[in-house]
Amino acid sequence: MKIYCVEDDNSIRELVVYTLNHSGFEAQGFESAEPFWKAMDDDKEDGPDLLLLDIMLPGQDGLSILKELRASSQTADLPVIMLTAKGEEVDKVMGLDAGADDYVAKPFGMMELLARIKAVARRAGVNQHEGEQEQALVNGPIAIYPKAHIVKVSGENVQLTLKEYDLLTVLMEHAGNVMTRDALLTDIWGYDFDGETRTVDVHVRTLRQKLGSARKMIETVRGVGYRMHKEENFQK
Repeated sequence: MKIYCVEDDNSIRELVVYTLNHSGFEAQGFESAEPFWKAMDDDKEDGPDLLLLDIMLPGQDGLSILKELRASSQTADLPVIMLTAKGEEVDKVMGLDAGADDYVAKPFGMMELLARIKAVARRAGVNQHEGEQEQALVNGPIAIYPKAHIVKVSGENVQLTLKEYDLLTVLMEHAGNVMTRDALLTDIWGYDFDGETRTVDVHVRTLRQKLGSARKMIETVRGVGYRMHKEENFQK
């Protein structure tokens, strides 16, 4: 699995790259946006499978890079973990709003970083050309093809981040039932995730936007959490 790390702090970048290369990954580091974009252009046929992206970078910052990646059809699904300053909640929220799949606050331990990478990687690298023959999870106009990691609304593909995909899957699997914010945090981010329930609200908002005409299927239950209206069950 190939991982790019864009981090301007030499000591952090070198430690991350060293650790990843000695943990079964293929890692490459970049100190700014310019060499990163050059590598992305040179490796169009064999680009990274996951990106570690610092927010504070010289020149083009991490949020701007993330938005540019999400705007391109070639990199819209690239898993991205943001590296944020410790305690800067605004950075976390902005990163999630821009389409990040997860974040790690500095200073972080290498074991924590590896765990976050593996959690994201478990849902990455699937064959995007399967799915039409597999059993889909269908609810009204929304269809999820788990093996291919494809989501469709009224037959049209919808591009979601990994966390948005996981959120939609959990809501679909529990359609008709209320899922509390704490339950969603546990299911999607893990029991040891130290984020706030605000994280769930941010992802629900972006998910609704991407679902378009189907956004009203996700109901807000005030003071509790969210519920997916149930219209259909599993079908071919």
